[in-house]
Amino acid sequence: MRILVVEDDPLLGDALQAGLKQAGQATDWVRDGVAALHALDAEPYAAVVLDLGLPRLSGMDVLRRLRSQANPIPVLILTARDTVEDRIQGLDTGADDYLIKPFDMGELNARLRALVRRASGAPTPVLHAAGIELDPATYRVSFRGQPVELSAREFAVLHALMLNAGRTLSRAQIEEQLYAWGEEIESNVVEVHIHHLRRKLSPDLIRTVRGVGYLLPRDVPA
Repeated sequence: MRILVVEDDPLLGDALQAGLKQAGQATDWVRDGVAALHALDAEPYAAVVLDLGLPRLSGMDVLRRLRSQANPIPVLILTARDTVEDRIQGLDTGADDYLIKPFDMGELNARLRALVRRASGAPTPVLHAAGIELDPATYRVSFRGQPVELSAREFAVLHALMLNAGRTLSRAQIEEQLYAWGEEIESNVVEVHIHHLRRKLSPDLIRTVRGVGYLLPRDVPA
């Protein structure tokens, strides 16, 4: 999945981007509130990590703008403001979670996974579809009870398909969840990953919807 980090501290922003990338998330990083709104208008993100003390436009104002536009994107506030009143204000303004600095990177990743899971309507951490079981926390995948070894990109493609099981994703939508700004994308990269997933899982499991994209059904016949 693709995450937007909004943080003006260069050291922390760089660490967040590196930590999220290490956890398999495509991550874009901006340093002020106006840039955050521009990025959110231009690109689809699974979630936002939002600092409050931002230049040009505060994090709270960014959040207000998003919710006034009925934008449902999950927002995790990451801030040093640690009073109960600050937390209440952030959550009442529309944040989905609130994490105080300093923080543990593992906890931040777990909270983001939970936010994205709830936003996609998945009731449990482990995803199930078409005989596949995928655990985003441990990066384990099995098909009909048998473990399957996937590369990081293959896992990311399968994760995106499972979060949208029963719906067709275009190649562009899949690419958007795999790559951050500035990363070079080969023209056939999605097709290559889909080919590898079919070989490792089942040839007919991921369906090609001609002229539209790819579909992973929720269930398949036994």
